[in-house]
Amino acid sequence: MSQYDKVNILMVDDQPSKLLTYEVMLAELGENLIKANSGREALELLLNIDVAVVLMDVSMPEIDGFELAGIIRQHPRFQKTAIIFISAVHLTDLDRVKGYQRGAVDYISVPVVPELLRAKVSVFAELHRKALQLETLNRELRQLSSRLMTAQDEERRRFAWDLHDGVGQELAAAKIMLDSLLQQSRARGHEKAIGEASEIVDRAIRQVRSMSHLLHPPLLDEGGLFSALRWFLTGMTERTGIKTSLDLQPAEFPRLSPLIERTVFRIIQEALTNVFRHSQARTATVTLVQRENNLLVTVRDDGKGVTKETAQLRPGSIGVGIGGIRERARELGGELRMMNADPGTIVEVVIPAMIASPQEAIATV
Repeated sequence: MSQYDKVNILMVDDQPSKLLTYEVMLAELGENLIKANSGREALELLLNIDVAVVLMDVSMPEIDGFELAGIIRQHPRFQKTAIIFISAVHLTDLDRVKGYQRGAVDYISVPVVPELLRAKVSVFAELHRKALQLETLNRELRQLSSRLMTAQDEERRRFAWDLHDGVGQELAAAKIMLDSLLQQSRARGHEKAIGEASEIVDRAIRQVRSMSHLLHPPLLDEGGLFSALRWFLTGMTERTGIKTSLDLQPAEFPRLSPLIERTVFRIIQEALTNVFRHSQARTATVTLVQRENNLLVTVRDDGKGVTKETAQLRPGSIGVGIGGIRERARELGGELRMMNADPGTIVEVVIPAMIASPQEAIATV
């Protein structure tokens, strides 16, 4: 076991001889054994280190084991820390219940059997180690997801420009040539065919422009989030028939950092896409509220609502769209909430939002 794989085991007893005995018994586990001679010393150590198991005597002066366990459990960091009581006196069932209520996970009676002590401590130490490994893997997964979404956004941006500057320009050139041929044509049959071809190319140009802007609206870089949102909501109403509106609080909303503006736009775009696909709504409202350094993004519709499992974001009940919104929010240290509005659904995202500096605002133009 490497030094980095070891976990901390805190042993608490007011008698140094007992601490030495526990240390000898647990030495072969290969973990980091830390000793505390009182409840107060144990609390000071807990505030500074991560502990997998707390092994403590029930009867101690000043702060006894029951009281110490209760104090430990009150701290958010130690809600799941394993606490094992060691008692030299016979404990009644009521004493044991009291201990479990304070947060104990097990009891060991004196005289302590070394094999039993090692077995119990090693189980909880291994559980803690696995939990730390899982936390590390989850953190790495979130970082990978964040990098993937950033790469997707950059790819959308590049593809949007390729559509606009590549295919769009080629179609525009074809349109000019067809219009020129139309003016020169004298044969009515040719004139009709060329005119129809011109109309087809015209529609293709509009479709390419629309696809390009939906992938990455130029207004998002040039005019900022709110210009892009107004454009998107207008187009949403025209394409789907769902009446959409935008509410900004305060009305004179400041520019945000480029990353936050891009992320918020994608969150709203995905939320409204879900409204169109699943809600059967007639109206939808997007609200952005800035409070101190937090940004509250709300998308509300008047559709059929969602199931209780989906509103609670239970695994297996949410689709790719809601999952993407949650990951984008997490990327910025934010949180996604969903609830039924009776009628309709409310999607809320709260994120820490930093106002763009003048240099950032200029750089995005």
